[in-house]
Amino acid sequence: MTTNSLQSKDIAHQIHPATNLRRHERVGPIVIDRGSGIYVYDDEGHEYIEGLAGLWSVAVGFGEKRLVEAATRQMSKLPYYHIFSHKTHEPSTLLAEKLVSLAPAGLEHVFFTNSGGEANDTVVKFVWYYNNALGRPEKKKFISRQGAYHGITVAAGSLTGLQVNQRGFDLPLPFVRHAASPHHYRNALPGESEEAFAERLAAELETMMLDEGPETIAAFIGEPLMGAGGVIVPPRTYWQRVQEVCRKYDVLVVADEVINGFGRLGTMFGCESFGIKPDILVCSKQITSSYQPLAAVLISDAIYQAMADQSDRLGVLGHGYTTGAHPVATAVALENLAIIEERGLVRNAAEVGAHMRAGLARFADHPLVGEVRGRGLIAAVELVADKSTKARFDPVGKVGLRLFERAHDHGLIVRAIGDSIAFCPPMIITTAEVDEMLRRFAATLDDIGSWVVAGMPDG
Repeated sequence: MTTNSLQSKDIAHQIHPATNLRRHERVGPIVIDRGSGIYVYDDEGHEYIEGLAGLWSVAVGFGEKRLVEAATRQMSKLPYYHIFSHKTHEPSTLLAEKLVSLAPAGLEHVFFTNSGGEANDTVVKFVWYYNNALGRPEKKKFISRQGAYHGITVAAGSLTGLQVNQRGFDLPLPFVRHAASPHHYRNALPGESEEAFAERLAAELETMMLDEGPETIAAFIGEPLMGAGGVIVPPRTYWQRVQEVCRKYDVLVVADEVINGFGRLGTMFGCESFGIKPDILVCSKQITSSYQPLAAVLISDAIYQAMADQSDRLGVLGHGYTTGAHPVATAVALENLAIIEERGLVRNAAEVGAHMRAGLARFADHPLVGEVRGRGLIAAVELVADKSTKARFDPVGKVGLRLFERAHDHGLIVRAIGDSIAFCPPMIITTAEVDEMLRRFAATLDDIGSWVVAGMPDG
């Protein structure tokens, strides 16, 4: 690595998220140069199947010319404008209408941000604004869950339930409480059915609300299927019971669909998969296949009416982002959603996802594999030190990191969440491409098995 190389310049000047900065100085980056379909290529020409669709997000694959052309057209016509102070433009208006038509019933108003984290930060402010408008200034607490991921801004990072995103940052802030993760494999009692587990978690949630005081609890926020916390599929009846508790105490239900939305679970939104009727829904990532930064907050009319009255009393809704509802981003989103619909990618996620999960299930007998789980075109394989006891490796994450790195040598990019290996390929993937992805994973897993048997030596 020469001092003038791109890698050296990166090490010298760029701070990387979700990265050990000192380790990055030692090992340097892989420079991704281009992408095509489900593949990306580094600057040395090595091919990788992008098994996580970037960051859970490139629905239509890499190099989709229609999105490039949509961005180019909009850049030529109106490259930027805001929607502050009664201004608007065509793509954001049409996208708001489109999202309302696709979303669960009852969500009628849309606010655009640049990222899922900003969107969830906005949710906190909107819920506080709403309760202030109703004369309930004490109703401000949010209940999230352990293992949840809702972003990394100060407010969204507090909603997140992952210590790796909070240690050293003085998070979470005190307005958030975290209920138990709905991971049956890890958290159920011996012999406890999914339904009994769901009932117990709902009872614990109700106890938490009563202990805090229901008059202080504003909202419950959850991913329909938890993504960055390990691809956690909720147990049967879980969301039904959680919603019953929330409705009993006038607590809003916020569905974070940043990873689930636009087909990932084999339905347009995760809410459809699990019978969720949210008061607020947050979406991002696959809204543009991450070709452009964009997110959206969808709210019920009841929330909107209270906020509108409050803005009239105060003179303004004092919230917004310079590049929120960006014309290029919203134009790309419209084209991206058109591709998802025209090419039947929601159905493809269901059908090819079933093939992928069946293929992954064949690894269940591997001595390192504790659980294979997923829904639609998202899944995880959890690695364990002992299958019979579910004992984790010590330290947690060492084996996952080793597999993540070794997978590159086999032309595969996955995500290691501790020792759970996540798969979330582009929604255009075919069964043949899934088979090749699984072949590369099998070769990687064999390598890791040999390394574990050898005592997990460093180096």
